[in-house]
Amino acid sequence: MASQDWVDKDFYKILGVAKDASDADIKKAYRKLARQHHPDTNAGNAASEKKFKDISEAYSVLSDPDERQQYDAIRAMGSGARFAPGGAGAPNGGFEDMFGGLFTGNTGRHAGGFNPAGGGIPPEFADLFGGFGGSPGFQRTPQKGADRTASTSISFAGSIRGTTIGLREPSGEVIDVRVPAGIKDGQKVRVRGKGQPGAAGNGDLVVSVSVQPHAFYTRDGDNLRIHVPVTFPEAALGADIEVPTIDGDKVKVRVPAGTPSGRTLRVKGKGVKTSKGTGDLLVTIDVAVPKNLNKDAEAAVKAFAEATASADVREGLAAKARL
Repeated sequence: MASQDWVDKDFYKILGVAKDASDADIKKAYRKLARQHHPDTNAGNAASEKKFKDISEAYSVLSDPDERQQYDAIRAMGSGARFAPGGAGAPNGGFEDMFGGLFTGNTGRHAGGFNPAGGGIPPEFADLFGGFGGSPGFQRTPQKGADRTASTSISFAGSIRGTTIGLREPSGEVIDVRVPAGIKDGQKVRVRGKGQPGAAGNGDLVVSVSVQPHAFYTRDGDNLRIHVPVTFPEAALGADIEVPTIDGDKVKVRVPAGTPSGRTLRVKGKGVKTSKGTGDLLVTIDVAVPKNLNKDAEAAVKAFAEATASADVREGLAAKARL
């Protein structure tokens, strides 16, 4: 990303968050906007497509601590943040060129404690200049090219199993990006050597990955969560039920007698597989209440009600609710 883009674009405003927003607030705002403007739900809407690209770019920078620190430093310079391009017209090849991409989004380098608005040379670079203002014999160390950033969206299944996506360059070249199994929403994938060219080699392409929601599963760390309905007899008497897994097979889960609605049961090793291990499947029980009863069922429910009439399930509720 070019430094001038960082000056001109207010990523905090794009995501609708404060400048001191936490990482969790930034992620929450991004997910909300990404769902709202995702191309799959706004086919043919050029404005939503541009908005999706803008919020993906903003999240890519603000979700990375190094890039966010660097972005805040650049923005602190305000409209005066203009960097001379390299060439004969700029001393020592231009301020931006001398720093080898320090202000171009290269996540391999960051300003650290250097305050660009202070007008001084960063201590870690002072010896390169031979004193303030440089010297006729100054020789720059060859630098790698700056990193480039991109964003993509993958399915929930693709994030669990891993997938390969193709990013098309303006030139027509397609870059294959291997997304590893178990990647989380908002994480980044680095493609070596596909960034900007430089004297010491190309920079990298850093791809921010957005994971689309699933209709039934949600992710909780490396665990997967799913809600499963059971009948009242199954919950009251206990039962063995079959629960689908993300792999497409089914696993038997024992529902203990007297299980209330909302209780979560754990199935070991049926969650997300990563290089660090495998999570669990967390099954939340929802006791289904039938909407329509035939005469026999209605009579059975009335008989059950009479048999359990002495049990007061709301005993002590008023005392607990008293202010």
